[in-house]
Amino acid sequence: MATRTRSSAKAPRPAKTSLAKADLLEMYRLMLLSRRIDDKEIQLKRQNKIFFQISGAGHEAILVAAGKALRPTYDWFYPYYRDRALCLALGMTPTEMFLSGVGAADDPNSGGRQMPSHWGHKALNIVSQSSPTGTQFLQAVGCAEAWLRAENPVDDDLVYCSCGDGTTSEGEFWEALNSASNLKLPVLFLIEDNKYAISVPIEVQTAGGSVSKLVSTFPDLLVAEVDGCDPIASHEAIVRAAEWCRQRKGPALVHAHVTRPYSHSLSDDEVLYKPTREREEEAKRDPVTSFPKRLIADGVATEGEIDAIKAQVEEEVQVAADMALSSPQPKAETALLWVYSPDVDPTSEQFDTEDDPHFIGEPTTMVDLLNGCMKDEMARDPRILVFGQDVADVSRDQYLKDVKGKGGVFKVTWGLQRQFGSDRVYNSPLAEANIVGRAIGLATRGLKPVVEIQFFDYIWPAYHQLRNELATMRWRSSNAFAAPVVVRVTYGGYLKGGSVYHSQTGAVVFTSVPGLRVICPATALDANGLLRTAIRCDDPVLFLEHKHLYRQTYNKAPNPGPNFMIPFGKAKVVREGTHLTVITYGAVLQRALVAAKQLEEQGVSVEVIDLRSLSPVDWETIEGSVRKTNKVIVAYEDSLSWGYGAEIAARLADQCFPWLDAPVKRVASTDTFVGYAPDLEDFILPQVEGLARAMRELHAF
Repeated sequence: MATRTRSSAKAPRPAKTSLAKADLLEMYRLMLLSRRIDDKEIQLKRQNKIFFQISGAGHEAILVAAGKALRPTYDWFYPYYRDRALCLALGMTPTEMFLSGVGAADDPNSGGRQMPSHWGHKALNIVSQSSPTGTQFLQAVGCAEAWLRAENPVDDDLVYCSCGDGTTSEGEFWEALNSASNLKLPVLFLIEDNKYAISVPIEVQTAGGSVSKLVSTFPDLLVAEVDGCDPIASHEAIVRAAEWCRQRKGPALVHAHVTRPYSHSLSDDEVLYKPTREREEEAKRDPVTSFPKRLIADGVATEGEIDAIKAQVEEEVQVAADMALSSPQPKAETALLWVYSPDVDPTSEQFDTEDDPHFIGEPTTMVDLLNGCMKDEMARDPRILVFGQDVADVSRDQYLKDVKGKGGVFKVTWGLQRQFGSDRVYNSPLAEANIVGRAIGLATRGLKPVVEIQFFDYIWPAYHQLRNELATMRWRSSNAFAAPVVVRVTYGGYLKGGSVYHSQTGAVVFTSVPGLRVICPATALDANGLLRTAIRCDDPVLFLEHKHLYRQTYNKAPNPGPNFMIPFGKAKVVREGTHLTVITYGAVLQRALVAAKQLEEQGVSVEVIDLRSLSPVDWETIEGSVRKTNKVIVAYEDSLSWGYGAEIAARLADQCFPWLDAPVKRVASTDTFVGYAPDLEDFILPQVEGLARAMRELHAF
């Protein structure tokens, strides 16, 4: 059961402290500095010199205490937008904060790419923060998990992760607590409870009105409740929580009661929902006004010393603001930088060994060659971790000698745990966001997660992490942080019985996301070479594996050796032709080849291109084929309308119009879901007959 301590926020008793006078004065200076930066930003926003403002007012005491108790550049930090005072205490400068406010090129948080108060600072281990609330929790857990998985882990570092009380309503908060407690990870969760999530009060957000009560039964979780407006009590609580984490006793949660004297942001007006009496009561606890009075009353400081700090802060803020306002904006064309790695290009010749395979053994299936690739890569690179639902041979190590092992529902990861150990191959909870979020945190620490989402149909809980976090990490941090995660996922129909929830495709949802590579092999050999490229590249990759193709005899190949790679963005002309071109991928490829063979018997020569890489796309090969045949079919397993092929068709019309002798034709699934009954499935999905009919019609145009 969790260890729990409490300190009432309603009637705080001044805590005694061993902090020296210099420490206490510095804490006050940082609290005041944070508040005055907020005030200056508010002024600048009203002058239209900055474009957004959200403050940390009322939260300063607990945050300065945390900054003083923790170790910048050693510990890791996942703050949220109210953590200005923490970032100042860790070493971020007022100038750097104003650079963010004005969107300057030299802004270390994001280079002008994100809103102000979206903290990120590579040198201080402050990991780039995004706008969605709660997404940082699972990443913080993954970052802390690096302590378990790294070859040479740091002995007593910890990961700080904060949020407001409203964010504890997010499911990922509870997933993170579950995994952190289950693995006894050194994560210090700080809940800054100002009793409101924008305008929604705590009693609407949280059952019983106290998140610390709700989490009190998590095993190995230290829970401490404290008056977050008292910097001394806050420092004591954070020190205790940090020590718990550093001793590897488990995670800790500090529930700090704070105030919010300003509105949620300048887009909000709290007088619309907070009565005057409530605001007046909160003002009595404001740490920026109450703490200096306490220092004077306790004889720690004189009024003159407090006034000197105020004057110093005012001057520092003005100088910092002036410097930021005179700093240049990013050059417009830099917007195109850092969507992908500037250093490792998976489309380059460095990744092209396709023409030099070193075949070993007899032809085998896609499952076997995917498995062989992972074994080769894990032997080559000790940073690689494989995890997901059911991917291990067995979760209970003591059973390894007694059972054959599972290795995934399709056996793609079978034997990896037995060969490389349970620290590198392990099962996760049944929670897709948990898998991807933890992988992002691990990748941020330099590890290489190759994770599995068991079915594409269930990837959607992870979409938040994939779209808003994984794909944006490098761009939003101006290349300060990266998360080169490989997400393997099975997809597709043609299963006889897959039905609505085991037959989904939907690649277009991911190919539309900048920063994410999307790969889809149709043969065993391509799967091996493309997965190796995915693992060795420095970008996040969604690797689509069609269930129907896993064990087909027609796509078998021998093992091509441990250095066989196919670059991204390199399509393959699988069948040469002169009358028309079929552009396709995945399981539709084989059906297109069968249909093309039928057309050949009728005197029609069909060229078939396997895209292999859905993002990026090999437009050079496509255009070359279109210029030759002048007629095109785009065939894909997505629904016809708004599907992946629509973008291919639109770009063909835009770039290849002079060479087209007929409209671009599409063959795809019906605009429905996939049915269970075999006759329904056959009607819904693209079949040989439909492809052949489309080829005849286009040829006759």
